[in-house]
Amino acid sequence: MLSLRIDGELLDRLRGHAAKRGMSVQDYVVRTLMRDDFDERFKTAVDETEKFYGLR
Repeated sequence: MLSLRIDGELLDRLRGHAAKRGMSVQDYVVRTLMRDDFDERFKTAVDETEKFYGLR
């Protein structure tokens, strides 16, 4: 379980982004977190591969 405290302005923006995708705010936030986590893990994997092959 994750609990977030956000201000009204941010919540309104999140509602707008979620509505454009036909999602709830909760689903939108979770998907965004998952995507960012994947991007970070992917970047780390690329960095490690480059180090392994001496490309850096």
